[in-house]
Amino acid sequence: FVCFAVLFWFFCTKMFTTLITGGASGLGFAVAKQLAQNGVCHRIVLGDLNEDLGQERVAELNQLMRETSGFEALFVLCDVTKTDQVHALVGVASARSQSHPLRLVVNSAGIGFPARLVSGNGEPADRDVFARVVDINLMGTFDVCRLASSAMVKHSSIAADGTRGLIVNVASVAAFEGQIGQLAYSASKGAVVAMTLPLARDLARHGIRAMTVAPGVMETPMMASAPAKTREGLTADVVFPKRFGTAEEFAQLVEHLWQNKYFNGETVRLDAAIRMPPVSRL
Repeated sequence: FVCFAVLFWFFCTKMFTTLITGGASGLGFAVAKQLAQNGVCHRIVLGDLNEDLGQERVAELNQLMRETSGFEALFVLCDVTKTDQVHALVGVASARSQSHPLRLVVNSAGIGFPARLVSGNGEPADRDVFARVVDINLMGTFDVCRLASSAMVKHSSIAADGTRGLIVNVASVAAFEGQIGQLAYSASKGAVVAMTLPLARDLARHGIRAMTVAPGVMETPMMASAPAKTREGLTADVVFPKRFGTAEEFAQLVEHLWQNKYFNGETVRLDAAIRMPPVSRL
């Protein structure tokens, strides 16, 4: 009986699927690697626009975990602004519902496009650029949330309290202290923060928790392309430790949110106490 109980616990807590959008690089891939290395789950599905890099990443994960029986990493080409592609992504993630049900979703797909509302020569900002940022960062996140949660509620719970899983959305400190040139980015990330509590309340009856992480200045591919002057200015605003955060630190937090079942309906700032000043980085 004891052996059966141990096997049942292992099956319920490890044999599940994690879905990560924006999973081929940056914060998303760091989460995938963290969960795989620590044996948190045995099936990871990465969704991203970069197919070549995505295939490289799943090969890396499968090689890393080659001695772990039953581990599987998969890549699905996905533009989160296209509902049919999100449907396909969720379909792959929930395909093995009996053995590896979808339990964890991490929405890390996103873009930033700095632009002033009115340019130096008096031209108004491009409305289509604003809409594109909101479409990816907000509507893409919403679409994944609604379709993934619909799949998750069809799986049985994994605890007596009805727990089924967790959705982690990614915002930014720009949701709270947007800088000059961050109108679209701040608006989209602020909306993701605003969704967090109602999302948790909405999904509570299904046993699905909802959390948001708002990173500060992180060492990601997006930040790596920033000018040296911009990077230096951002580091100066960090309180302590006085450096950029790492994707690994972000991944550690996501793992903790999965493990700590009392986290729900909250936005966690991962930012070393930074408070962004109203300056222009353009």
